[in-house]
Amino acid sequence: MDAAELKLVFASNLINLRTAAGLTQAELGAQLNYSDKTVSKWERGEAVPDAYVLTQLAAMFNVTVDYLLSSHDAWQSPEEIRKANEPKYSSDMIIAVTILGIMTAALTAFVIVWICGIIEWRIFLVGLVLSALVYLVLDCVFNQARYLKPALIVLIVSIFVLVYFILWDFKPWQIFILLVPAITIALLSTYINKNPKRQTFIGNKRKKE
Repeated sequence: MDAAELKLVFASNLINLRTAAGLTQAELGAQLNYSDKTVSKWERGEAVPDAYVLTQLAAMFNVTVDYLLSSHDAWQSPEEIRKANEPKYSSDMIIAVTILGIMTAALTAFVIVWICGIIEWRIFLVGLVLSALVYLVLDCVFNQARYLKPALIVLIVSIFVLVYFILWDFKPWQIFILLVPAITIALLSTYINKNPKRQTFIGNKRKKE
């Protein structure tokens, strides 16, 4: 990028940021201790301010200096820029750590009960149900329900398995007859939404009327 192009890129970014912030050239200049004529000169692509002023502008609009001097295919609002510059966290890692924490808690409970002389391995089944439930919720929060259907299936199956082993003395194998319809209902419920085509049709019909 040559000097002339750099001036134009900066001018475009400055205009967008200033207008999005609702500032006039005079108001921006006053905050920087410059005249509106100088700001106008920057926005016409005739000059680029020095490094100190660029740092001031970056802090004022909550962007980086590199952003001010780089071209952008699409305009972003200052709020979108701020979010883009925020540290990114791995949603998959958050989910993994949360589930590992649940299973660690289940293992801790198992060890404590074992020390008391009771071996209760069904604690891990409770941990499995809680893990599936938490995964389902976090997947909806972080990943827009990307794995909603598999998560629902795992949750439902783990609940049935837990109930079966809680009632182990009765050998209630008959409850698994309900497993297929339960999964079917849960999966079908994920398809419940508004029909945009019908709404459009109704809207057009009303306009004609």
